[in-house]
Amino acid sequence: MTYEEATARLDATPSFPGKPGLERMRELMNRLGNPQESLRFVHVAGTNGKGSTCALLASVLRQAGYRTGLYTSPHLTDFAERITVDGEPIPHGNFVSLAERVLTEAEACRAAGFPLTEFELITAMAFLWFAERGCGIVVLETGLGGRFDATNVIAAPDVTVITSLSLEHTAVLGDTIEQIAFAKAGILKRGSVCVCYPDLPRAAYNVIRTSAEVEGCRLVTAPLKDLTFVDASLKGTRLLTETSLPLTLPLLGDHQIRNAAVALACVKELRALGWEISDEALQKGFAAVTFPARMEVMAEHPVVILDGAHNPEGTGALAKAIKKYVSKKRMIGVCGMMADKNVREAVRKLDGVMEKVYTVAPNSPRAMSASDLAAVWERLRIPAQPAASVEEALHLALREGAERGVLVCGSLYLAGEARPLLQHLKQ
Repeated sequence: MTYEEATARLDATPSFPGKPGLERMRELMNRLGNPQESLRFVHVAGTNGKGSTCALLASVLRQAGYRTGLYTSPHLTDFAERITVDGEPIPHGNFVSLAERVLTEAEACRAAGFPLTEFELITAMAFLWFAERGCGIVVLETGLGGRFDATNVIAAPDVTVITSLSLEHTAVLGDTIEQIAFAKAGILKRGSVCVCYPDLPRAAYNVIRTSAEVEGCRLVTAPLKDLTFVDASLKGTRLLTETSLPLTLPLLGDHQIRNAAVALACVKELRALGWEISDEALQKGFAAVTFPARMEVMAEHPVVILDGAHNPEGTGALAKAIKKYVSKKRMIGVCGMMADKNVREAVRKLDGVMEKVYTVAPNSPRAMSASDLAAVWERLRIPAQPAASVEEALHLALREGAERGVLVCGSLYLAGEARPLLQHLKQ
């Protein structure tokens, strides 16, 4: 089996189960020898900010000298990006061998009445790889929700993290913030500690607090006062901790300061558990963090920003950061979104940022058509022109945005297509 064949086989597996639950995943992991039981974890759930928080934690733990696994989704350009050890994606050859092993056991599970999803298979591969590589700790991001997410097959992690929450995947997780919080709080386990985002909606926080009490899980809200803003530029954000330790965060936006506060609170809890994480490791870890397609500066003259924000909370944070740190002018935009997202509200949050938008349909069966998306922008009285491809949209936007700058946003699928086409601007 080639790497392309392996990823195609995984892609062909259903994305959603017929019935939520962990029975299928437990059956698969039992057949694979339960490699997750040999690992220690930081388990991260949330709506927005999961990826940034995971990237920060993994970077700090690497700098502290621990072999660190990182499991995230989705990927931008290469499937293997989802499974990394010390910042290196799983090699394609190892990916193929693990895929073959997991797919074989998955077929046995299916025959036994446990049909598995794509995410469950990839999660199993990640556990196998992290155990094979002897990871000292794994930063584990949930896929969908938390309670019945494939990653929740693990025992109590060292630390659980809940990042920012808002309505998402309402057909699966529920259509109220309380139901969303209940799904995320499913990763709380007895014997662990949960670090929460500092600005959770009160209704969501109350659900998580109740879950923590039921599980006997200590709950900590990341204190924003532990980080003081110094200044920010296109290079990133400078901060001071409560002990006056300077930190450089190569990420822009007030929301990233909050994500940094969550990561810092998590580091404190890990230190209390005996993990040796020096101030130097904290500084180097923050400074070295990379997170492609999250307010990523692809060029400065003119400024070209790439961001994967795809829901109202994400685009709202993006718009605020653009206006505050990047440009006072309205920019030329390239936008592509998934039809199953709250597109109208996500676009409305970007009002005041764009002068004109080129719309595209990213390479996904869930993508909204370029013409339908253009119509959404036009309702905001912002000129929008459908483009035949991402490449065409970027060409037109870069030509028109020489003075105003260019913002590419709306979906990680779009970011994954656009980033390789913009890489030459960084040289």
